[in-house]
Amino acid sequence: MSETQKNGALIYVVDDEPMLLELASVILNPLGYQVKTFRDPDTALQAFQSAQPLPALIITDYAMHTMTGMDLIAECKRLRPGQKIILVSGTVGEEVFNDSPVRPDRFLAKPYEIRELTELVRTVLAE
Repeated sequence: MSETQKNGALIYVVDDEPMLLELASVILNPLGYQVKTFRDPDTALQAFQSAQPLPALIITDYAMHTMTGMDLIAECKRLRPGQKIILVSGTVGEEVFNDSPVRPDRFLAKPYEIRELTELVRTVLAE
C-alpha cells in the first residue's frame, strides 16, 4: 500500500447534485480519506490535469450537465490510463459502457447504501 493510501487516499467525487457530494464527504472523510468534491465535470477535469498528487480514485455520476460520467472517464483515462474510477448512476446501468473501449473500474447504482460505497472504495483502492 502506498504512502498516500496509508495517509488517507485522495478521492475526487464528481456530481452535479450538492447533497450527494456532501453525503460522499460525510461517508468517506471519517474513514480517513481526503475527499475533494466537484459540482461539474469540467472543473474536475481541470483539477485532474494539474493535480499534485493525483487522486487515488475518482467517483463520478453519469448524468451531469456539460458531459456524462463516461466522457469524464474517457478523458481521465486518456491522461492517465491507470486511473481508478467508479461510475455511479440512478439513470443508467452498466450497459452504458458495455461497448465502450474505456470503462470504469466499477459501477454503483443509486440509491446506494453507505456500506456498498465504502466496500467498493476499499476494494478498488486495494486492486
